[in-house]
Amino acid sequence: MNATAVDSGTPGAGSPVPLLSVDGVTLQYKTRDHLVTATYRVSFDVFPADRFVLLGPSGCGKSTLLKGVGGFMKPVEGTMRLKGRVIDAPGPDRMMVFQEFDQLMPWKTVLANVMFPMRVSGAFPRNEIRDRAMAAIEKVGLSKFRDVHPHMLSGGMKQRVAIARAMAMEPDILLMDEPYAALDALTRRQMQEELLQLWDDTRFAVLFVTHSIEEAIIVGSRILVLSPHPGRVKAELNAHQFTHTEQGSAEFMDLHRRIHNMLFAERLEAQALKEAGHG
Repeated sequence: MNATAVDSGTPGAGSPVPLLSVDGVTLQYKTRDHLVTATYRVSFDVFPADRFVLLGPSGCGKSTLLKGVGGFMKPVEGTMRLKGRVIDAPGPDRMMVFQEFDQLMPWKTVLANVMFPMRVSGAFPRNEIRDRAMAAIEKVGLSKFRDVHPHMLSGGMKQRVAIARAMAMEPDILLMDEPYAALDALTRRQMQEELLQLWDDTRFAVLFVTHSIEEAIIVGSRILVLSPHPGRVKAELNAHQFTHTEQGSAEFMDLHRRIHNMLFAERLEAQALKEAGHG
């Protein structure tokens, strides 16, 4: 079977229309000296309650795609639509959680941080904002820390606050840019489990960027594998059946190996040709 056709994961007949549709998107950005093509004609659909992972090596355009979906970059080719509407600007229907821990306002408490976007957006009745924030904080297990300032929290706890702040806005899709990459292995695993538990409780849609094959399989229900720069679609794979408990299973390891081979196929081919030339 051709790699690009493996396990498409496309929902069958009677399924809902895509929540997010990315169609033939090429994204570019300028550096001081060059015009960089980050992605080339990338297409995928995210459906309600999807845990959709963008996976690929550094420089393949994963984070750039997330910025495009967030409305911070416009495609030079193709379209991005959320609920059928072309994405042309940022909006509260797309909330982003970054890798950096310092995404909270240090002078505000946990509760004030979570309340802030709701107050600024004007999307919620003012008399409901506090209760919504408290509920979001409770969902991520930080109710005892609601009056604490960020400098008193661990890195993992700060990430949970950022997730609570995003979820309190009730976005159509949560955008997560390598949110656990800077955490130690134990905390990272705990945060993955907490994210999956939160998803199980609320079934929100998430677009998750990572360069870790293992994390992609555990977190994602579907995985889009991107080629090295510029990012092109190599495959879309199902991974909904895997959790941490299946991590050492033969099926898990087989998928891990297949994805690894996709990501490193060009490097392996180049190495083989080099070795053959010296033979």
